[in-house]
Amino acid sequence: MASEKPAFSPPLFFLFMLILSSNSGGFLKLVNGDQANNRIYFFWALQKTWCVGKPSSDQAALQANIDYVCGSQVDCSIVLKVGCPCYIPNTVLNHASIAMNLYYQSKGRNKWNCYFNNSGLIVVTDPSKSFLQSSV
Repeated sequence: MASEKPAFSPPLFFLFMLILSSNSGGFLKLVNGDQANNRIYFFWALQKTWCVGKPSSDQAALQANIDYVCGSQVDCSIVLKVGCPCYIPNTVLNHASIAMNLYYQSKGRNKWNCYFNNSGLIVVTDPSKSFLQSSV
């Protein structure tokens, strides 16, 4: 009786991934082309990420982030005004998270665009969904 071949072959999969990761200009473009970190950036780029304010940050640091981002970097007037769904909850942490994420997304989702003097945090869960669920 002949044995069936498995549908998934780990050696072939890893060979395929190795070929993809060594591609230097073909159909696959890696994020932030640092050769030593291409594999990490490639997988990081596939993951949706958001920048939020660290809950442990003090209010003054978070307010400084809002002032910096909304004052000169990104137009926050559309989302940070009374009546906008993003305005609630009306806290400095929420508003800073919105501003910081606008900046982070507009600059290409680089980890250094969410540092904000160590008051930013990159998350993989959409914060707008958790705010909406917690406020219902």
